[in-house]
Amino acid sequence: MVSLGSDTGGSVRQPADFCGIIGFKPGYGKISRYGLIAYASSFDQIGIFANNIDDVEAVLNVIQGPDDFDSTVSFLSQITSLPISQPVIGYFKNALDHPSLDAEIKQSIYKLLGNLRNNGYTVKSYDFDLLDYVVPAYYVLTTGEASSNLSRYDGLRYGSSSSTNDSLDKFYTSTRSNGFGKEVKRRIMLGTFVLSAGYYEAYFTKAQQVRQKLKDRANAIFSECDMLIMPTVPTTAFAINDFEKDPIAMYLADIYTVFANLVGIPGISVPLFKHSNGMPFGVQVMSNNDNELSLLSFSKSLLHDFNCVEQ
Repeated sequence: MVSLGSDTGGSVRQPADFCGIIGFKPGYGKISRYGLIAYASSFDQIGIFANNIDDVEAVLNVIQGPDDFDSTVSFLSQITSLPISQPVIGYFKNALDHPSLDAEIKQSIYKLLGNLRNNGYTVKSYDFDLLDYVVPAYYVLTTGEASSNLSRYDGLRYGSSSSTNDSLDKFYTSTRSNGFGKEVKRRIMLGTFVLSAGYYEAYFTKAQQVRQKLKDRANAIFSECDMLIMPTVPTTAFAINDFEKDPIAMYLADIYTVFANLVGIPGISVPLFKHSNGMPFGVQVMSNNDNELSLLSFSKSLLHDFNCVEQ
């Protein structure tokens, strides 16, 4: 009926979108991460997969709230804001017009926005000039944090251990070579590079400044609207190994989901559509922090009133 996952940049919302189910990521600090292996500590959040909104709400009600084992959640309030009856809807025009977005997904979301207008919702368009900075900022910051977090996996205190009796350097090399996959190694190396003395200011500090700009922009947008609609992923589900030789293309597929993690707001992928290629796809909806109940209530209305998939 339900499952949990970790969403650092879209790892709950994207697979949910590909599979035609609901994927929900609450705002940062709403659910304890005690027991989760840390990847990027200022981004990681526990998310919920489900087939309907009622199940998401039921699970969220149980697992949210303070936990003495996770300081990021211990001092933040529980979700208490009540749903908004007729939320104001916003969208980023340049996100929908982005060249990476599949034409059929673009058309479906524009049609959805038109239907919302016709049903009495106020819909506002925003030109979001920071869109092309979200993926670079995200990967600089998360790989830097991953390099720091995963350095503990040395085969002595954490992680698999090599049985070699060689020198310490060779022991570390053997342990980490056997313990990490290709993509994990790539991200650790990238993170170690951006944290190094000669590049820290140029990359990590600059990315933190971009993150603050994104937070400021999000606060300004949510002072005018209640919900933000975007695609979840630029395409429907891709074939296995499609991006094996081009990891940059895989990273760029995160363009629509990493925004919520960078600024710490809740987001959900709602399954509404079916592509002509036979694959399902949804729409991503985000709200300001602490407005998770409004987000779920609006998502339920989308499924009830605007679902284009035959049940």
